[in-house]
Amino acid sequence: MHFTNQEIHRLNRSMLEWYDRHHRTLPWRSEPGDLPNPYHVWLSEIMLQQTTVQTVGPYFHAFLQRWPTVKDLARAELDDVLHGWQGLGYYARARNLHKCAKVVADEHDGIFPDTEEGLLKLPGIGPYTACAVAAIAFNRHASPVDGNIERVISRLFALETPLPDVKPEIKEKSSALTPSDRPGDYAQALMDLGATICTPRNPACGICPWQADCEGRKSGIAPDLPKKRKKAAKPTRVGYAFWIRREDDGRILVRRRPEKGLLGGLYEVPGSDWRAIETPDDVMLSEAPITAKWSELEGTVGHTFTHFHLNVSVLATTLPADQADQMDGSWTTIDGLADFALPTVMKKIVRHALTYR
Repeated sequence: MHFTNQEIHRLNRSMLEWYDRHHRTLPWRSEPGDLPNPYHVWLSEIMLQQTTVQTVGPYFHAFLQRWPTVKDLARAELDDVLHGWQGLGYYARARNLHKCAKVVADEHDGIFPDTEEGLLKLPGIGPYTACAVAAIAFNRHASPVDGNIERVISRLFALETPLPDVKPEIKEKSSALTPSDRPGDYAQALMDLGATICTPRNPACGICPWQADCEGRKSGIAPDLPKKRKKAAKPTRVGYAFWIRREDDGRILVRRRPEKGLLGGLYEVPGSDWRAIETPDDVMLSEAPITAKWSELEGTVGHTFTHFHLNVSVLATTLPADQADQMDGSWTTIDGLADFALPTVMKKIVRHALTYR
């Protein structure tokens, strides 16, 4: 299925007219027709990766209050940025956010490049983010494709090839439809359409500005698109967490994880490696930061990452002050744990470990 230039012009006009009337009001957006703050657009796009609009809103406001400009963010300590990111997950985004801010501040005098090519050279900015920022912040003729746009385009053209194989075709067709006039508003219009009308379940086709042209609606298959390949079952990994309390004042040991790897640069309750075996073993016990008499707490802590499920068993012990002071890490009160950038899985471990007396 192909649209003529005249049909494309009509589709663009109807979509932008719909957006002018029905656009969502979001904290990082400008009004239709106005150019937004590039820092706001970039920050929101990084936060929105793998995260919902509802979740991002309060974080976005909090970041702007602490770091109103990209130069302010560049001057921040990484620990402070990671702490502010707690709860958003995928913490590599926060580390790259900080790196990117430093490059923009130091090498570009706080001004973001205004092309896809220039944006792609910045840390943590991939093809989608470069495309989205170029279109939305600078009104460049670019065609970002997020999950909402994938759904809209796959239904408009009745594309039945499953994701992710259909992605190149969606990108090609989406690019062919993108107008030269107001491409940023057009991209956000498609995002809003997918979020509010062309929803994953029970799409409201009757009020869609593209209903007359939608092949998926005409064929009665729109709710089933885009099709997805069945995902392989996630493996389960297990491990130990070592809850170590100092005898004299009840302080708890935490330590910083290596910069690279999962949850890099964040703080943790010391733990073993996580491996895909049935239960934690003696090898994992040997990875404890100290030889001690351990008490295993009843139950386990469960958490799901993108590629695996995790079950952690918690071992607890209390150490004399002289022995504790020889250990690497930071000793903190329970209340003081709030000052450390602990990822969600570690907060779960803390809650479970607090049953230890």
